Parts: sequence; C-alpha cells; structure tokens
Amino acid sequence: MIALLSNDDGIQAEGLAALERAMKPFFEEIWVVAPASEMSQIGHRVTTDKPLRFEEKGDRRYAVHGTPADCTRVALNYLMPRKPDWVFAGINHGGNLGRHDFVISGTVAAVREAAFAGINGMAMSQYFRFGVEHSWEKAAEWAASVFERVKDNRLAAGEFWSVNLPHLDPGSAEPEQVRCPQEISPLQVVYREAGDGVLEYAGDYHERPRESGSDVSVCFGGDIAVSKAMI
Repeated sequence: MIALLSNDDGIQAEGLAALERAMKPFFEEIWVVAPASEMSQIGHRVTTDKPLRFEEKGDRRYAVHGTPADCTRVALNYLMPRKPDWVFAGINHGGNLGRHDFVISGTVAAVREAAFAGINGMAMSQYFRFGVEHSWEKAAEWAASVFERVKDNRLAAGEFWSVNLPHLDPGSAEPEQVRCPQEISPLQVVYREAGDGVLEYAGDYHERPRESGSDVSVCFGGDIAVSKAMI
C-alpha cells in the first residue's frame, strides 16, 4: 500500500516526523508532501492565481510553497505516479476538536482534499496542555494503534477520520480509544483591546463549551477521540 503524508505545521515539524514513524509499518511506500513553512489555521485555501513552487527534499519527499490543501492537490495530480491508498495529515501541533476547529484547520483541509478525490483519509492532532511534558514518541505509538484499529473499517463516500490525541500527565494510564461525534458548540471567541484600534484574541481553548461524549469532552478527559467526519 501507498500513503501520502502532509500537515499544516511545515515539513520540518516534529508531529509530521512522528506520523511518518507511526505509518511506516503499514505501508510499502510513503510520500511526504508538506508546506515549506507553517500554514496553520488557514482552512481549505488553495492557490490558483499564481505559480506554486516546490522543492525535492529527499526520496518521495517534497516541500510545497503553498497551503496544506495545495500539497494534497499537487501530490495527487502531479508528483505521485498513482493515487495513494491513504492520505494522512498531522500529527498537528494542537487539537482540531469540534466542528468549529474543523473548518479552520489546514491539517483537516489536507485530508478533506483527499476525500474529494475518493481516497481514504485521517487527520491526526495532538491536544496540548500548557506546562505538561509531552512525548512525540508516545503520540506516534497512539497514532499507529488508532490506525491499526480502523484501517479495515469501510468509509462512506466523503467520509474521513478525525483523531485527537490527549495530553496526559507523565505516568498516566494508557488512554482508551473512544468513537465519538464532533462537538457542535462553537468556540468562545473573545478579544481584548491591546492599543488604539488593536485587538488581541483572548479566548481560552481549554475552557471551551462541550457536551458529554463529544470529541472535546473525550480528549479533554484523557482519552483518544476518534470521529468520522464528512466533507
């Protein structure tokens, strides 16, 4: 099988390296086509009004000077000799929880673009808590475990997986994998004045509203949130 990996944190991101380690046991061939620089929170923006530059960074490894959705488009329609069996994006440096995050996320857009093309996809994200030690090795282990469990599940047309990993205290018990719906409550959007005519975003992601059993509730509660999403 062949996999395509991308992200929105840039080709040098630790989360992308962790995702590559996680997927190596499952695929004979892995392609990495990711933004040349960070493209977080850019949604499904694509580039059609100017040339797209790309650079070869190694065997089946390319940096695209564009958005995450551009990366998937370029990979599927120019760089790769045939379509991959799966497209993955991540592991994002931060959660992509609930429907509000979902439309903002460049990570999700990279996989949504694959779903438009009828290819299986999974967006993986790592929720972060301030001041708590984090291990990308552990994130890679969890990512591999999730894929092992869902890889043979059939996805309907337009469906793809959205996975959010919890950020646990060191020494915590291993998290459960919980199938759950996406949170429908919006983020609390708050601004504060930072000068004359200047605003700073002051919303607290960790205090966002959530319903019991939603992906936000599951991930914030210390388990792996595994959701099916639609384009």
